[in-house]
Amino acid sequence: MVLAMHAGFAFLELGTVRKKNQVNALVKILVDFSVSTVVYFLVGYTIAYGTGFLVGAQQLAERNGYDLVKFFFLLTFAAAIPAIISGGIAERARFWPQLIATAVIVGVVYPMFEGVAWNQMFGIQAWIKAATGSEFHDFAGSIVVHAVGGWLALPAVLLLGARANRYRKDGSISAHPPSNIPFLALGAWILTVGWFGFNVMSAQTIDKISGLVAVNSLMAMVGGTLVALAVGKNDPGFIHNGPLAGLVAVCAGSDLMHPLGALVVGGVAGAIFVSMFTLTQNKWKIDDVLGVWPLHGLCGTWGGLAAGLFGSTALGGLGGVSLTAQLLGTALGLAWAVMCGFLVYGLLKASVGLRLSQEEEYDGADLSIHRIGATPEREVNW
Repeated sequence: MVLAMHAGFAFLELGTVRKKNQVNALVKILVDFSVSTVVYFLVGYTIAYGTGFLVGAQQLAERNGYDLVKFFFLLTFAAAIPAIISGGIAERARFWPQLIATAVIVGVVYPMFEGVAWNQMFGIQAWIKAATGSEFHDFAGSIVVHAVGGWLALPAVLLLGARANRYRKDGSISAHPPSNIPFLALGAWILTVGWFGFNVMSAQTIDKISGLVAVNSLMAMVGGTLVALAVGKNDPGFIHNGPLAGLVAVCAGSDLMHPLGALVVGGVAGAIFVSMFTLTQNKWKIDDVLGVWPLHGLCGTWGGLAAGLFGSTALGGLGGVSLTAQLLGTALGLAWAVMCGFLVYGLLKASVGLRLSQEEEYDGADLSIHRIGATPEREVNW
């Protein structure tokens, strides 16, 4: 189910970008996933969990290959990072530099924080527990996956700059509406359905699977949808990103919250996405094409903090979580992502360049990079 979410990322981006960049959206997600698989298998999983796979098949088959199954599951999380970033830098980023960034991020950057949050690396969780009474809690990755991905994307978006003619010298803004609402909606639905694998199976063993996680995910999804509908004034782009905002936010505390708490968490996330997408695009003039910083970065941040609030017994949760611990863990994840984002993309910009040429961007990434458009039969000159 989580693997299927990458098809959701692909179609969400395909439906949002202009037609001349649709092929590139599809290719990026597939190739990013493939690069992620190789580097996470060879390096990333070992960094995070201390288990390597460069041994004989006999050893790999022991315990019914459980370590490989765990690797496959967690790979789908790791590969979500470049899929998130892809949406922010769409329509003007060069292909190969982004693949280099994917290799570095999935091979080193992401596993370092993953290991801290989920495998006790560097003793940071022990320190947080000693200081606050609880460890930093992130059941399914509001911070580890989504916030880290969104805050890694922000430096990339800023370093790339806005798409050509997006913000004009006279102060006006050129509208770049979604190219295909049905595909955008399809992507959102695939992601939504796959998310129940993302959240529920974060228990990682059958005996720990909880129906509470499933229902909390459902409630956060509908909360995000309904608030995005209201705040976004019936805009279909906002409405279909609303459930994603809710699901991003509920990941961290989905195993602790009461379903009504999850509904509130999802609703707040829907409002965050709509308001901050509008602010970044129209006021701050940050050309984050799919709004991945508001959706994943900010809603993920809210989710990390919300776990400390709505996971507490005072607000109907199961308890065992501290808001202070959530603040510390969240701040650490965000700082790591921003620092590494500027480092990775800054070095790539200075060395090989990040952006398509003016002519390539005008022609579109499909023709410039892949030499074919999404509907080539319409481009034949008879």
